[in-house]
Amino acid sequence: MSFPTSPEAMTPAWIAARLGQPAGALRGFTTAKVGTGQMCDSFRLTLDWAEGIDDAPASIVAKCPSHDAASRNIAALTGTYVKEVSWYRELAADSGVAAPHCYHAQIAPDGVDFILLLADLAPAQPGDQLAGMGLDALGPCIDAAAGLHALLWNDARLDALPWLSRDSGDLVRALFPQLYLGFRERYAGRLAPDILGVGAALVERLEAWLTRTPAARTIVHGDLRLDNILFAPGRRECWLVDWQTLGRGSGAADLAYLVGTSIADPVERASADRPAFDRWLSALRAQGIEADADALWDDYRVGALSGYFMAVFASMNVERTPRGDEMFAVMAERPARQALALGSLDLL
Repeated sequence: MSFPTSPEAMTPAWIAARLGQPAGALRGFTTAKVGTGQMCDSFRLTLDWAEGIDDAPASIVAKCPSHDAASRNIAALTGTYVKEVSWYRELAADSGVAAPHCYHAQIAPDGVDFILLLADLAPAQPGDQLAGMGLDALGPCIDAAAGLHALLWNDARLDALPWLSRDSGDLVRALFPQLYLGFRERYAGRLAPDILGVGAALVERLEAWLTRTPAARTIVHGDLRLDNILFAPGRRECWLVDWQTLGRGSGAADLAYLVGTSIADPVERASADRPAFDRWLSALRAQGIEADADALWDDYRVGALSGYFMAVFASMNVERTPRGDEMFAVMAERPARQALALGSLDLL
């Protein structure tokens, strides 16, 4: 059965039905592009309801496949869209994780055509990856991350959910060394030699990186950075979005990714690593998770490389934009400094 995968293909009747409203309840809607995502296209739909419809949202967010062919291709190869749709279908609603409510989630057998209708959390706004954020402001994000990680901490469902247990190791082995060469060429004039050298070292240690066993396994966001977090006014509450890189791994690595990509100043970040880690541990304990702090700290140190890895892999596979070029440079530069300071490569 076909379904719309862009606002242009949607009708008021189709939207009303997805939101549990009767035919004719929605008179019309307007559309505006939102977000800076390069793997998907997102739109705010402002809804014009008929008189008497008082229990329906004034607006929603529709998430659709990217208009860019390269982004859709890598999504098909990695199961990116399948992961996000499956998250909302199977786990999100009862998880307690800080994420938007999903009204409708549908995906085609090809794993590319999909549609998500999500709660519009405005006036919440995404963080700014380029500007960065300090440790104090990251506090709610750390707590939200711990809520996600506690969900499936060493849980058998990590291996039972096919969309979550999908192994992309062979794909990474095949692609990453060549992607790094393209990344190095593109950013040779933007990144310092020691930053580029982290990538070369990661290529050399790729097998150790892919096969390392973490101290504890759980569900991880995989791209936990400011562009993928919505903040309420005042930044005391946040929601995690963009669930396309979900996987199994170390929650401590997810945390290192967040801290490493978010804090712009290397000195400030170095002073934040351990306090952020300790806050995350405390949040886990509050949810009944007791863990080996020393072993997880090693996971955190190795996890500092994950931001660099994502910068290389994603930058070479999604639509190229001026903001994207600088964002990926920052995504490599900040975690590389973090990894060098933490001796991350020495653990591989």
